[in-house]
Amino acid sequence: MTHIDIPLDAIEATTTAALIGHGADPAVAGQVAKAVRAAEASGNVICGLYYLESYCQQLRSGRVQGGAVARADRVRPGAVQVDAGFGFAQAAFAAGLPLALAAVAECGTATLAIAHAHTCTSLGYFTRQIAEAGYIGLGFTNATPVVAPPGGKIRMIGTNPIAFSVPDGQGGLALHMDQSTSAVALGKITQARAAGQSIPLGWAVDAEGKPTTDPEAALAGALVSSGGHKGWGFGLMAEVMAAVLTGSTLSRDVAPLKTPTGRPHDLGQTYLLIDPQAFAGDAAYAALARLAETVALDEGARLPGVPRRHADPVSLDAALWAQVQALAQR
Repeated sequence: MTHIDIPLDAIEATTTAALIGHGADPAVAGQVAKAVRAAEASGNVICGLYYLESYCQQLRSGRVQGGAVARADRVRPGAVQVDAGFGFAQAAFAAGLPLALAAVAECGTATLAIAHAHTCTSLGYFTRQIAEAGYIGLGFTNATPVVAPPGGKIRMIGTNPIAFSVPDGQGGLALHMDQSTSAVALGKITQARAAGQSIPLGWAVDAEGKPTTDPEAALAGALVSSGGHKGWGFGLMAEVMAAVLTGSTLSRDVAPLKTPTGRPHDLGQTYLLIDPQAFAGDAAYAALARLAETVALDEGARLPGVPRRHADPVSLDAALWAQVQALAQR
């Protein structure tokens, strides 16, 4: 596999061109391209250019509405609701964030609920923006069903990520987590299959519900929850917050996210915003610093997400970059 170094500016510009060329509104394409750029910069390849081809295919088929105008309303003092109109989640979040920041500044806590959206891919991309604005951000979303309950074999919920970002009081992050409630992201399984590699026990079960190290059998079966019953519970919590609370679709009824045609994803995302100074004042940041110091007492340990990786240029598979350029030229 040949790799080439590509600047982030080129990744963002080429992604934008590809999306516009396949039917996305320029402003919407720009929001999605920023998220792709951030994913590639942080090494989160599953949420970066990996999705671009399917974005373009789904724009052409109408599975995602590239011209949807997200409608954001502050329905109560501390509650903001966004209807994505079956468009991209990145544009819907951008429409709702200013209202949510105004709400948390006034109320101390606020909720931003996004309904009827395309997959948001990297949930932490959004909670990070909340933290960089000075507030704690906690996010939930759901996805296509790939996870079976403990001891079971039927796909019932998605990988259903939870993301949590905490500000450091200086415009940066003190802590940042973004993780699926399954033992592993589905993309790790598909990557292992493509590479002809086995997977660790504890990631998935086959169609009969038996643990497997074969990625092909895993894709025919189901993923398992992280930590067994505990992870299953968190996955169900994310399902309630993302689908039930927003009036969007349950994971069980969502077709595979990268399928070119079919019904829109119709997924939901819910974000909780909390102003730490509304409760503890500046003492909140002193306590965070103390927490970081405590964790660092164990050599090599640190708070999750700190320091942040940021590569520019990014080393890309040459074949992938050629595909991206071809999409931009259509």
